[in-house]
Amino acid sequence: MTDAVASQRPPPTGKLANVTPTGVVLIVIWVLVGAAIAYALAQSVDAERVAKYGTRILGGFVTTLRLVAVSLVAGALLSLPIAAMRLSANRLAGAVAYAYSYFFRGTPLIAQLFLIYYGAGQFSHELRAIGIWWFFKSAFNCAALSFTLNTAAYQSEILSGAIANVGRGQWEAAAALGLHRLVTLRKIILPQALVTALRPYGNEVILLIKASAIASIVTVLDLMGQTRFVFSKTYDISFYLWAAVLYLVTVEVLSHVINAIEQRMTRHARR
Repeated sequence: MTDAVASQRPPPTGKLANVTPTGVVLIVIWVLVGAAIAYALAQSVDAERVAKYGTRILGGFVTTLRLVAVSLVAGALLSLPIAAMRLSANRLAGAVAYAYSYFFRGTPLIAQLFLIYYGAGQFSHELRAIGIWWFFKSAFNCAALSFTLNTAAYQSEILSGAIANVGRGQWEAAAALGLHRLVTLRKIILPQALVTALRPYGNEVILLIKASAIASIVTVLDLMGQTRFVFSKTYDISFYLWAAVLYLVTVEVLSHVINAIEQRMTRHARR
């Protein structure tokens, strides 16, 4: 009887059991495209140009990472009060937070960058008078500020949505135990909300890395800015291809890091 039941069980499926013929074709195409790109990169290597401009490209890459890191950390700090205002019962606070999020999520990031970078120049005398022109005269600072304000709007929506997604019963159970609301938020609600918000947070980080390329328009010598400079000197299009590969590698590494963090944070659910 046991053998008969066992014989009726479906065979174990592997990871590739559900791959369709179309999927196989697409995988083969992507592998061929990747191989072609790798071959083109290998053929484009010029030892003299790499020695001359390689450090500039790497320096621009470091600037990109620094710009994104500063914007993400500052945006995360700014998103906390905005998310609190979004969840507040105070209608005025909620309206202000909604207006902020609506503006920065509804307008192009490049327009926000231009408003800050070129707009600050229109008020240079006033900014000098109050002693903050030193900040706005730097293209890097203007780019970091615009990215911070933009990502804070997205992060606040992610965080407020994740907190609202936690069941009301969690708050009620904590109140029954006599826990303060701030303690409840920090110890009970936020850990659960962060699990829900981790994937959207990861997507926002990836989007910001790719969007950071527009900083080169306002003379920030990030990865794209240095690539444009090198291309103007060499007219070698392969430098753009190398820049694209650096962006791709950065995004891929971050994706794996986010997946690892998610696996770590949800290990209790898999058990």
